[in-house]
Amino acid sequence: MVNAGIAVTGAAVRLTGSGLGCPTWPRCTPDSFVPAPHDAHSPVNMAIEFGNRLLTFLVLAVAIGCFLAAVRLARPGSDQGRRVLVGLATLQPLGVVAQALWGGVVVRSVLNPVTVSVHFLLSVGMIAAAFALFARSGEGDAPPHRLVHRDIRTLGFFLTAAVFVLIIVGVVVTGTGPHSGDQRASRFDFDIESVVRLHTDVVWIVVGLTFALLFALHVTDSPGRARRGALVLLGVELGQGVIGYVQYFLAVPALMVGLHVLGATLVWIATLRVVFLMRSRGTLDAPAAEQALPHAANA
Repeated sequence: MVNAGIAVTGAAVRLTGSGLGCPTWPRCTPDSFVPAPHDAHSPVNMAIEFGNRLLTFLVLAVAIGCFLAAVRLARPGSDQGRRVLVGLATLQPLGVVAQALWGGVVVRSVLNPVTVSVHFLLSVGMIAAAFALFARSGEGDAPPHRLVHRDIRTLGFFLTAAVFVLIIVGVVVTGTGPHSGDQRASRFDFDIESVVRLHTDVVWIVVGLTFALLFALHVTDSPGRARRGALVLLGVELGQGVIGYVQYFLAVPALMVGLHVLGATLVWIATLRVVFLMRSRGTLDAPAAEQALPHAANA
């Protein structure tokens, strides 16, 4: 939640023109770590940018909490599988530090669209790692076994890759269009209509793959939770599509762009959820021997 939240608030910083509200890093101004009067920046822009920087500490606190909880679960004498959680949890504080350092690169590059895009993609990666930690912590430690046909699970992996490509194309569209975050920021030198068409094409590919996955899960009588997860994903994608078309026909207002960024994170999370729902590692309270039994779908 906090990883998705700071990705959205980071977009809000850009959409309000506050990308360089704090013109230096790690200080907010050349002489102060906190907002101070500055001729080139309004107090509102400085407060918005500095507030987003402060949110980093909240994300870091949650990340450290996840790490400590994972260490406790993997204390000496615990099951080997629980130690996997430590590795996943370690990615969170490390990712926050990497994001903070990269944020300095973004500021020092005067919001170069490449650095801004990488900043968002780092958040996408952290969301994936956080969801894997969440899913893994609530299941057993048996070897993973499929709950659906092998080809359907492969389709789920293709869908995940397509959604990730969609996100990449989306950040290219963002880096080409308006709302750069500051008047001094540069933009990608692409034709905006061309990249928007490309983005739309990838959207339809993702929707088509999602519909195919949902259809395949239903005709093979796959577990209900997997079917419901795919249905939720399709619903989130359709909602995101409505937002996308509305923002296009309204000439890309900042509010709709912010909602579109939120929608992108929800689509990513819903996609990851479907993939994890198509396999199982047993339950936490099941005996190890029972966890290791293959699922009926594999038999």
